[in-house]
Amino acid sequence: MTEPTTPALVLASASPRRAQLLADMGFAFRTVAPQVDERTRPGADPAAEAERLAVAKARDGAARADGGVVVAADTLVALNGDILGKPRDRRHAADMLRRLQGTRHHVITGLCVLDTAGGRSVVESVSTAVTMKPMTEDQIREYVASGEADGKAGAYAIQETADRYVLRVEGSFTNVVGLPTERLAQILEGFALAPAEAD
Repeated sequence: MTEPTTPALVLASASPRRAQLLADMGFAFRTVAPQVDERTRPGADPAAEAERLAVAKARDGAARADGGVVVAADTLVALNGDILGKPRDRRHAADMLRRLQGTRHHVITGLCVLDTAGGRSVVESVSTAVTMKPMTEDQIREYVASGEADGKAGAYAIQETADRYVLRVEGSFTNVVGLPTERLAQILEGFALAPAEAD
Protein backbone atom coordinates (compact mmCIF):
# COMPACT_ATOMS: atom_id res chain seq x y z
CA MET A 1 0.00 0.00 0.00
CA THR A 2 1.41 3.37 -0.94
CA GLU A 3 1.88 6.20 1.53
CA PRO A 4 -0.44 8.99 0.37
CA THR A 5 1.35 11.55 2.56
CA THR A 6 4.68 11.05 0.80
CA PRO A 7 5.12 13.68 -1.91
CA ALA A 8 6.24 12.47 -5.31
CA LEU A 9 9.71 13.52 -6.44
CA VAL A 10 10.13 14.93 -9.94
CA LEU A 11 13.44 15.55 -11.69
CA ALA A 12 13.09 18.41 -14.16
CA SER A 13 15.95 17.39 -16.42
CA ALA A 14 16.65 15.54 -19.64
CA SER A 15 20.18 14.71 -18.43
CA PRO A 16 20.85 10.98 -18.01
CA ARG A 17 23.75 11.89 -15.71
CA ARG A 18 21.49 13.72 -13.26
CA ALA A 19 18.91 10.93 -13.40
CA GLN A 20 21.60 8.37 -12.60
CA LEU A 21 22.95 10.42 -9.70
CA LEU A 22 19.48 10.83 -8.20
CA ALA A 23 18.81 7.11 -8.63
CA ASP A 24 22.15 6.32 -6.99
CA MET A 25 21.00 8.38 -3.99
CA GLY A 26 18.18 5.86 -3.58
CA PHE A 27 15.27 8.12 -4.50
CA ALA A 28 12.24 7.03 -6.49
CA PHE A 29 11.28 9.76 -8.96
CA ARG A 30 9.86 10.53 -12.34
CA THR A 31 11.35 12.88 -14.92
CA VAL A 32 10.04 15.73 -17.04
CA ALA A 33 12.07 17.59 -19.65
CA PRO A 34 11.87 21.35 -19.10
CA GLN A 35 11.90 23.63 -22.12
CA VAL A 36 14.09 26.54 -21.04
CA ASP A 37 16.45 28.90 -22.84
CA GLU A 38 19.79 28.00 -21.22
CA ARG A 39 21.76 30.88 -22.68
CA THR A 40 23.61 32.84 -20.05
CA ARG A 41 23.65 36.61 -19.78
CA PRO A 42 26.96 38.35 -20.59
CA GLY A 43 28.66 39.72 -17.49
CA ALA A 44 26.30 37.95 -15.07
CA ASP A 45 27.54 36.50 -11.79
CA PRO A 46 28.13 32.77 -12.42
CA ALA A 47 26.46 31.50 -9.23
CA ALA A 48 23.47 33.81 -9.65
CA GLU A 49 23.13 32.73 -13.27
CA ALA A 50 23.21 29.02 -12.38
CA GLU A 51 20.53 29.63 -9.76
CA ARG A 52 18.40 31.67 -12.20
CA LEU A 53 18.44 28.87 -14.76
CA ALA A 54 17.71 26.22 -12.12
CA VAL A 55 14.65 28.20 -10.99
CA ALA A 56 13.46 28.55 -14.58
CA LYS A 57 13.80 24.80 -15.11
CA ALA A 58 12.00 24.02 -11.84
CA ARG A 59 9.08 26.31 -12.66
CA ASP A 60 8.75 24.91 -16.17
CA GLY A 61 9.06 21.39 -14.81
CA ALA A 62 6.40 22.08 -12.19
CA ALA A 63 4.00 23.18 -14.91
CA ARG A 64 4.53 19.82 -16.63
CA ALA A 65 4.74 17.61 -13.55
CA ASP A 66 1.16 17.52 -12.27
CA GLY A 67 2.18 17.79 -8.62
CA GLY A 68 5.06 16.70 -6.44
CA VAL A 69 8.38 18.15 -5.34
CA VAL A 70 10.45 19.25 -8.31
CA VAL A 71 14.25 19.15 -8.40
CA ALA A 72 16.06 21.16 -11.09
CA ALA A 73 19.70 22.01 -11.62
CA ASP A 74 21.91 23.94 -13.99
CA THR A 75 25.68 23.47 -14.19
CA LEU A 76 28.19 25.88 -15.66
CA VAL A 77 31.91 26.51 -15.52
CA ALA A 78 33.39 29.79 -14.32
CA LEU A 79 36.90 30.93 -15.26
CA ASN A 80 38.09 34.31 -14.05
CA GLY A 81 34.49 35.49 -13.81
CA ASP A 82 33.57 34.34 -17.31
CA ILE A 83 30.80 31.76 -17.76
CA LEU A 84 31.40 28.72 -19.92
CA GLY A 85 28.21 26.77 -20.56
CA LYS A 86 27.61 24.04 -23.12
CA PRO A 87 29.60 24.40 -26.35
CA ARG A 88 27.70 25.48 -29.45
CA ASP A 89 29.67 23.07 -31.63
CA ARG A 90 32.97 21.19 -31.60
CA ARG A 91 35.02 24.20 -32.66
CA HIS A 92 33.59 26.04 -29.66
CA ALA A 93 34.33 23.01 -27.45
CA ALA A 94 37.98 23.07 -28.51
CA ASP A 95 38.16 26.80 -27.75
CA MET A 96 36.75 26.16 -24.27
CA LEU A 97 39.29 23.44 -23.54
CA ARG A 98 42.14 25.67 -24.68
CA ARG A 99 40.99 28.21 -22.10
CA LEU A 100 40.47 25.67 -19.31
CA GLN A 101 43.56 23.48 -19.73
CA GLY A 102 46.21 24.19 -17.12
CA THR A 103 43.85 26.29 -14.97
CA ARG A 104 42.05 26.13 -11.66
CA HIS A 105 38.42 26.94 -12.39
CA HIS A 106 35.06 26.46 -10.72
CA VAL A 107 32.16 24.22 -11.64
CA ILE A 108 28.95 25.71 -10.25
CA THR A 109 25.58 23.98 -10.06
CA GLY A 110 22.47 25.96 -9.27
CA LEU A 111 19.84 23.95 -7.42
CA CYS A 112 16.12 24.61 -7.08
CA VAL A 113 13.78 22.35 -5.12
CA LEU A 114 10.14 23.43 -5.49
CA ASP A 115 7.07 22.02 -3.75
CA THR A 116 4.26 22.41 -6.27
CA ALA A 117 1.58 22.04 -3.58
CA GLY A 118 2.62 24.83 -1.23
CA GLY A 119 4.93 26.82 -3.48
CA ARG A 120 7.82 26.55 -1.03
CA SER A 121 11.24 26.50 -2.67
CA VAL A 122 14.92 26.33 -1.79
CA VAL A 123 17.38 27.89 -4.21
CA GLU A 124 21.14 27.81 -3.85
CA SER A 125 24.34 26.91 -5.63
CA VAL A 126 27.32 24.66 -4.96
CA SER A 127 30.81 25.37 -6.27
CA THR A 128 33.67 22.91 -6.80
CA ALA A 129 37.20 23.94 -7.76
CA VAL A 130 38.78 21.86 -10.51
CA THR A 131 42.44 22.04 -11.46
CA MET A 132 43.05 20.79 -14.98
CA LYS A 133 46.37 19.57 -16.35
CA PRO A 134 47.87 21.24 -19.40
CA MET A 135 46.59 19.69 -22.65
CA THR A 136 48.31 19.59 -26.02
CA GLU A 137 46.53 20.56 -29.22
CA ASP A 138 46.49 16.89 -30.24
CA GLN A 139 44.86 15.92 -26.95
CA ILE A 140 42.23 18.64 -27.34
CA ARG A 141 41.45 17.60 -30.91
CA GLU A 142 41.26 13.92 -29.97
CA TYR A 143 39.01 14.58 -26.99
CA VAL A 144 36.63 16.82 -28.92
CA ALA A 145 36.50 14.36 -31.84
CA SER A 146 35.41 11.60 -29.45
CA GLY A 147 32.11 13.43 -28.94
CA GLU A 148 32.46 13.39 -25.19
CA ALA A 149 32.57 17.19 -24.99
CA ASP A 150 29.23 17.56 -26.77
CA GLY A 151 26.56 19.10 -24.55
CA LYS A 152 28.82 19.28 -21.49
CA ALA A 153 29.35 22.45 -19.48
CA GLY A 154 32.92 23.54 -20.03
CA ALA A 155 33.23 20.93 -22.81
CA TYR A 156 34.41 18.08 -20.60
CA ALA A 157 32.91 15.14 -18.69
CA ILE A 158 34.89 14.29 -15.58
CA GLN A 159 32.84 11.13 -15.00
CA GLU A 160 33.91 9.73 -18.37
CA THR A 161 37.46 9.98 -19.74
CA ALA A 162 38.23 13.64 -18.99
CA ASP A 163 39.34 12.65 -15.49
CA ARG A 164 42.76 11.85 -17.02
CA TYR A 165 43.17 15.59 -17.60
CA VAL A 166 42.09 16.60 -14.08
CA LEU A 167 44.76 17.11 -11.46
CA ARG A 168 42.63 18.01 -8.44
CA VAL A 169 38.98 18.33 -7.37
CA GLU A 170 38.26 20.49 -4.31
CA GLY A 171 34.70 19.92 -3.13
CA SER A 172 31.83 17.78 -4.36
CA PHE A 173 32.74 15.44 -7.23
CA THR A 174 29.09 14.81 -8.11
CA ASN A 175 28.63 18.57 -8.42
CA VAL A 176 31.11 18.50 -11.31
CA VAL A 177 29.05 15.71 -12.90
CA GLY A 178 25.93 17.87 -12.61
CA LEU A 179 24.17 17.31 -9.27
CA PRO A 180 25.66 17.97 -5.80
CA THR A 181 24.12 14.92 -4.16
CA GLU A 182 25.40 15.62 -0.65
CA ARG A 183 23.70 19.01 -0.44
CA LEU A 184 20.62 17.85 -2.34
CA ALA A 185 20.02 15.07 0.19
CA GLN A 186 20.03 17.65 3.00
CA ILE A 187 17.58 19.89 1.14
CA LEU A 188 15.21 17.01 0.33
CA GLU A 189 15.21 15.98 3.98
CA GLY A 190 13.79 19.41 4.73
CA PHE A 191 10.92 18.56 2.37
CA ALA A 192 10.31 15.28 4.26
CA LEU A 193 11.77 13.26 1.39
CA ALA A 194 14.17 10.42 2.06
CA PRO A 195 15.65 7.64 -0.07
CA ALA A 196 13.47 4.57 -0.50
CA GLU A 197 14.37 1.76 1.85
CA ALA A 198 15.77 -1.35 0.25
CA ASP A 199 13.54 -4.43 0.33
